[in-house]
Amino acid sequence: MSKRDLKKELKPLYQPRASDVVTVHVPSFNFLMIDGKGDPNTAIEYKQAVEALFSLSYALKFTIKKGPLGIDYGVMPLEGLWWAHDMENFGSLPKDDWLWTAMIMQPEMIDQDMANEVIETIKKKKDLPALDKIRLESFEEGRAAQIMHIGPFSEEGPTIQKVHEYIRELGFTNRGKHHEIYLSDIRRAAPEKWKTIVRQPY
Repeated sequence: MSKRDLKKELKPLYQPRASDVVTVHVPSFNFLMIDGKGDPNTAIEYKQAVEALFSLSYALKFTIKKGPLGIDYGVMPLEGLWWAHDMENFGSLPKDDWLWTAMIMQPEMIDQDMANEVIETIKKKKDLPALDKIRLESFEEGRAAQIMHIGPFSEEGPTIQKVHEYIRELGFTNRGKHHEIYLSDIRRAAPEKWKTIVRQPY
C-alpha cells in the first residue's frame, strides 16, 4: 500500500505563512461541493452540508484504500467560497444573506461514478439530508493572493484587508469569490490557535 500526503504535495497552496501575503497559482482540482445560503454559525443547512461532505470524503478515502489502487491518503480540509450578489457590500451584509459553497478537494482518482456508488452505500447506513446535494466538480482559481490567519473567524477582518491591499498595490482588483481553507478542528483547538487560509483570486 502506498501513502500520499496531499497537503504536503501541495505545500505552497495549503501551508502558507502567517507573516506575508503571497501570490500563488492554483490549478484545476476536483472538489465535492454543496451550495447554500445563510449564517454558517447558525444555519442548519451549512451544518448538514459539512457533515455530508466529510462523510462522503472519508468513505471515498476508505474505498480507495481497500480497492485495487491501495492508496492511503489524508482527507483534505474543509474549504469555503463566500460571496453575495453585490460584492461591493459583502462585508456589511448580515450573515444570513451570505451565499456559500462548502467543499473538500479530492485526489485525481475519484470520479463521479465512484462518488455516486459510495453515496448510495452511505444512504443505507446514515440519514444525511445534504448528501444528494453534493456534486463533484473541477474548480480552477488561477492567480490568487493568500495568507494564513491564526485566530478566531471573527478576527479575520484585518487579515482579509491585508490581502486586498496587497492586490491593489500590485495594480489589480479582486476577481471571483472570497476563499477560506479551514485547517483546524475547531471542536478541539482553542479559537486563538485556529488556522485559516484566506485566499482571493485577482
